Amino acid sequence: MKRSRFSEEQIIGILKEQEAGATTADVCRRHGVSSATFYKWKAKYGGLDVSEARRLKALEDENARLKKLLAESMLNEAALRDLLGKKW
Repeated sequence: MKRSRFSEEQIIGILKEQEAGATTADVCRRHGVSSATFYKWKAKYGGLDVSEARRLKALEDENARLKKLLAESMLNEAALRDLLGKKW
């Protein structure tokens, strides 16, 4: 997945700038993002502070790591079942 060129702090700053009264089109033009990207950010980061965004990112990373561990253990379990299920 492509990494964003904006950090969470910058994204929240852009969202706060729009909430302060600037139009969405002006904010998007000034920062070089499309309106679709802006609204996607607003759906994900709207109403968050910087510390909450960092915590959200940490939780997403931990969740991805745990999903990977679960998938690996399920794969090992399936391999063992196949090995033990065969008749010698």
